[in-house]
Amino acid sequence: MTGDHGSGIAVGEKTETTDGYAARHAGSAAAGRHRRAARLRFGGVIGLVVALAASGVLLLTSNTRHSRGAGGEQTLAEAWPRAKQGTLTGFVPDGPAYSPLYFFDVGTSVGTAPSQDGRYIRLLVRRGDGPPTELHRLPYPDSPQFGGFTFARDTLAWAESTIGPDGRDVTRMWALDRRSGGAPRALTSDTGDVAFFNSDYDSVIAGGRLHWVAVAASQEPVTELRSVALTGGPVSRRDLPGAWAMTRWPWLVSAGAGQAGPTRLHNLESGKLVTVGGPATELDTCSPSWCRALVLAGDGSPSRTDLMRPDGTDRRRIAGATATAALIDVAVLDRFEVLTRAGQDGSPTSSQDLLLYDLKQRRTVLVATAVGMVLCRAGMLWWSTGDNEALAWHVLDLRTLR
Repeated sequence: MTGDHGSGIAVGEKTETTDGYAARHAGSAAAGRHRRAARLRFGGVIGLVVALAASGVLLLTSNTRHSRGAGGEQTLAEAWPRAKQGTLTGFVPDGPAYSPLYFFDVGTSVGTAPSQDGRYIRLLVRRGDGPPTELHRLPYPDSPQFGGFTFARDTLAWAESTIGPDGRDVTRMWALDRRSGGAPRALTSDTGDVAFFNSDYDSVIAGGRLHWVAVAASQEPVTELRSVALTGGPVSRRDLPGAWAMTRWPWLVSAGAGQAGPTRLHNLESGKLVTVGGPATELDTCSPSWCRALVLAGDGSPSRTDLMRPDGTDRRRIAGATATAALIDVAVLDRFEVLTRAGQDGSPTSSQDLLLYDLKQRRTVLVATAVGMVLCRAGMLWWSTGDNEALAWHVLDLRTLR
């Protein structure tokens, strides 16, 4: 149950799934960014954790093996003994379950937890297992969602979505200045029909503005690139023919990526277009630096995963049929491909092996076993283990793997 396959988020004025986005803008609901990023309301990622909610004391233990993995891989401790890691309980001190959505470092996260009376969903800053700081709360009956977290130059930004009195989604963009320590500020509710893909780039801060994409209300595929100043104010909108998602700024990637046929990359500043023309037996997903190619067998089942440059060079096989990509984003930090495979340890909801393929050193490393959810933002990789009273979250700073 990786972050890619089980925890996508799409928020907007309408109840728009990214499956629907794919159907409207790519002509298909086949495998790709959209099938992997189904709309989530409180009941998906957060709901999984909240369903486990119960007050209790956690006995935290390491979930990293100190022997070779099932595939003969080195363990994290063997490969990178100086890696920065952290572990936190799956519950806040007043009892409810906690779902981390962003990590600043291995000891500081932003996430959600219900209020003790169950009436609200709280957005919290948590430092280790100490008492959290509440940033905001939304009424539980309004089906609140939080997503699109991004951070740059001391500013954290995100999206909040609720269902209004008329039954329609209302999405607002928010920002918080971490240095000043003030209260969060609403930037705009003029968000359009927002599309998120559980990517590190669902929202991007660049040039003093917060950027995101939305689906235009049109018969033909049109993507709205919207932005607002970090101080608030009017929203700028740029319409782009076709279906696009954001990747590393200033690039967009075709929103049908991961489907058979060519994948496109578009540089918003230079206008450059790059086409990655994979064969019909491959499903490609790309960043500006690397593409992941899922190679299909004759019966249409996955046979292996390759990485290559967008121009097709430097291609290498990174996994066979037993391991799959855990994230929609390709090659985190332009170096690590995050993979999962079925494991032998854990529970029905936490039974995966978590792996890293290191492009620099051309090796696969076993990070953890008995893993449930897997997410990654800004070079911080985190995952859940256990269930019920044993729920815990583990975080690894990929930037420290040298």
